[in-house]
Amino acid sequence: MPALVLLGAQWGDEGKGKATDLLGGSVDYVVRYQGGNNAGHTVVVGDQKYALHLLPSGILSPGCTPVIGNGVVVDPSVLFSELNGLNERGVDTSKLLISGNAHIITPYNVTVDKVTERFLGKRKIGTTGRGIGPTYADKINRVGIRVQDLYDESILTQKVEAALDVKNQMLTKLYNRRAIAVEQVVEELLGYADKLAPYVADTVLVLNQALDEDKVVLFEGGQGTLLDIDHGTYPFVTSSNPTAGGACTGAGVGPTKISRVIGILKAYTTRVGAGPFPTELFDEDGEALRRIGGERGVTTGRDRRCGWFDAVIARYATRVNGLTDFFLTKLDVLTGWEQIPVCVAYEIDGRRVEELPYSQTDFHHAKPVYEMLPGWNEDISKAKTFADLPKNAQAYVKALEEMSGAPISAIGVGPGRDETIEINSFI
Repeated sequence: MPALVLLGAQWGDEGKGKATDLLGGSVDYVVRYQGGNNAGHTVVVGDQKYALHLLPSGILSPGCTPVIGNGVVVDPSVLFSELNGLNERGVDTSKLLISGNAHIITPYNVTVDKVTERFLGKRKIGTTGRGIGPTYADKINRVGIRVQDLYDESILTQKVEAALDVKNQMLTKLYNRRAIAVEQVVEELLGYADKLAPYVADTVLVLNQALDEDKVVLFEGGQGTLLDIDHGTYPFVTSSNPTAGGACTGAGVGPTKISRVIGILKAYTTRVGAGPFPTELFDEDGEALRRIGGERGVTTGRDRRCGWFDAVIARYATRVNGLTDFFLTKLDVLTGWEQIPVCVAYEIDGRRVEELPYSQTDFHHAKPVYEMLPGWNEDISKAKTFADLPKNAQAYVKALEEMSGAPISAIGVGPGRDETIEINSFI
């Protein structure tokens, strides 16, 4: 019953796509369990680069069945755009399964997301404007549209009417926008029904049966631990649970079936959007990390904020996810620094704090306490074993492992599929 959860241990963009793709040849199912097309994964296979936003990274592994679980919110137009793009490049997408209980991102969800962010001005959260938050809000308010609703026009119409009763009042009276017609939304959504039908399944049953048959199932989180709606830097978070517990609710698999939880950890730290970021750099080092690391959001196209490695965050991710392993990515980006600062604690109002403060106010005022580690100049992109790394690179990895609280079982030394050092097998 080998069920693995693979998730981001920072603010997202850690390289989950590379890690999932690396494991893809060894697993039978790869499952997205939360989020929507606000999560971007870049996978490099040979000289081919794939940017995925909604689809599980495992769709690039021929023997793997990709699954979109019930906890995901699905924009059908984005889904079919991605599928068509992959089909044109010769990727077989026919094995994709989509939960009938997954919620649909409707056109009015996207509209509400965009006008709300504009209305907030300086107080905006920094969403991607893709309707993710409003769709999850509809889900919690029990006026959401599920994939299965596309196959009952009467139910679909009633649900759209219920949702627009309030939203049209808000759009017209608060935001001075035109009301959205129920019939137009229903017609657009029904237009996706036949195209979606071959993929729709009872994924909870499929996945539990697969685990009972000793198939290997990999649960892939979007975003990262610090963007979790419950455990992240609220309110600058996403609208779902990228943490390990979200895999259970977002895919319908009990926690006793999870055998391993792997955290993806960048060798430094990045963040997209607003919110606190203690180790953020505003100098030449920050620009160098951004340039060398290619730090631009796959989905948003926004430059990522860059900073040094934060061990406080890594320890927190280990704790809230029950991490058994780390996959350290982008170690090669740090080549060339004489010394590399690592944040080992925070200073808050004159106090040294070694664990993530639960208070939003304290975290906003946290200043990093750095320990300097020696750098290296050697090219590490061709390293195949841990022993191939320069001594200082080895020491850096070991220091991060000790500070973070879980073993580092794999190291990314370049963007390619084969540019990975595997220390311990994940399966």
